[in-house]
Amino acid sequence: MLQPKIVNVEPLDAYKLKLNYETGEVKVFDVLPYITGDWFGELRNKEYFHTVKVVFGGTGIKWNNGQDIAPHELYEMGVLEQ
Repeated sequence: MLQPKIVNVEPLDAYKLKLNYETGEVKVFDVLPYITGDWFGELRNKEYFHTVKVVFGGTGIKWNNGQDIAPHELYEMGVLEQ
């Protein structure tokens, strides 16, 4: 299944991301389990974590040095905001 496009991403406290989808859905995704090792460990730096942006076309998110999380993980594991 294709995920809806992401229209906005907002970094939150505690290494979470608020994702707004084209469908109107808003989900919160916990990045904390991902920030281990050298590659993703860079996300522990709060300033750097806040540089997250939506990939052109809304097909995902990324950080300045190339870290990303699969769009299906963001959508399927994100928790609907109440």
